[in-house]
Amino acid sequence: MKKSMHLSLRANEKIYVNGAILKVDRKVSVELLNDATFLLEGHVLQPDQTTTPLRQLYFVVQTMLIDPKNGEVARAMFDRMLMSTARIFEDRAILAGLAQIDTLVDGGRHFEALKQLRLLFVTEAEIVAREEQDAIAPAPEFPQFHSQVA
Repeated sequence: MKKSMHLSLRANEKIYVNGAILKVDRKVSVELLNDATFLLEGHVLQPDQTTTPLRQLYFVVQTMLIDPKNGEVARAMFDRMLMSTARIFEDRAILAGLAQIDTLVDGGRHFEALKQLRLLFVTEAEIVAREEQDAIAPAPEFPQFHSQVA
């Protein structure tokens, strides 16, 4: 048997355990005694927060974890999104992370895949910020040419 897991929840916090949503009415500590799939409310992305490719991929993996009965549909979507996401990034850290996430999802380790995706959010934000900065940067000044054509 695996080591038990202790979780501390705040009043009115939700936790997703094996597809069920639990909400506590006061501050509590919970001990999971056996192997369970869970996700704390603070790690759950809402649809309106899926504003980048990695956040969209996170949402799909989150769906596989929270709603296991629709896992096949979510898995097919994950495979498509993983391929399209890998095509738009050139950053080696993100591409290596995506390969690791694919391996974790293949092994049914959705929680660990979500952790890895959260780590990649920082790099993705830096890339997006650089691209936005490049898009609004003024065009370089070109010298005026005063040569005359004879």
